[in-house]
Amino acid sequence: MSDFIKVERSGAVATVVLNRPERLNAVSKPMWKAIDVAFTALSSDDSLRCIIVRGAGEKAFSAGADISEFETDRCDKARAAEYGRVVHAAAAAIENCRHPIVAQIHGVCVGGGLVLAALCDMRICGESSRFGAPVKNLGLVEAYTEMAPMIRLTGPDVGLEILLEGRVFGAAEAKEKRLVSRVVADDRVAEEAWATAQRVAEGAPLAARWHKKFVRRLAAPVAISDAEYDECFDCFDTEDFRIGYQAFLAKQRPDFVGR
Repeated sequence: MSDFIKVERSGAVATVVLNRPERLNAVSKPMWKAIDVAFTALSSDDSLRCIIVRGAGEKAFSAGADISEFETDRCDKARAAEYGRVVHAAAAAIENCRHPIVAQIHGVCVGGGLVLAALCDMRICGESSRFGAPVKNLGLVEAYTEMAPMIRLTGPDVGLEILLEGRVFGAAEAKEKRLVSRVVADDRVAEEAWATAQRVAEGAPLAARWHKKFVRRLAAPVAISDAEYDECFDCFDTEDFRIGYQAFLAKQRPDFVGR
């Protein structure tokens, strides 16, 4: 694991920290590779119930790409395409992660940082957080894989507005554009993200994974098959279902086991 990515664990919740505070957590090639490794491992951990992603410190979730790499790793089409494959592998690892993911956003969240946040299932930011995708100022475009998570949230018209204007805007506008799920006071971001993760972790983990899978599947332009529809009823054969409804009848809090 790269020193630029830290994975911390507390009970059923893991926290992935983008760990370059001196560079506002700008994402480098080694970081993208470490993100791929981290999320691949976390996804396979059945004891996990929720993941928080945050930047180190409170100045930035991530300021986006590490611009210093453009002179070396992204100085022409061939090298940029190879770099893109690293980014896309990391994005796929987040996208395919079975567990719910909460983005804890302090401060700046632009460019590649916005891509990372958009890949999460929920995004909680502070009132002074700033968002944008100013790649036009570098003469660049976002590749399909990088653009897709934002477009899924905003819709194509608003997404195109963000890319064409390249503005950096505040939390209230980000909420209006559906880029964030919740805006809280700056000093409550960590508290709210943790409380959200705890609420998720208290639920049935198999149900959470199914819900995440089904919501993503509904976005695909292909009809739901009979086999896929049948999967919706697999939950009734789980121990968690029996625990859940018996606890409800007994007016007790369920203690799910993930089976």
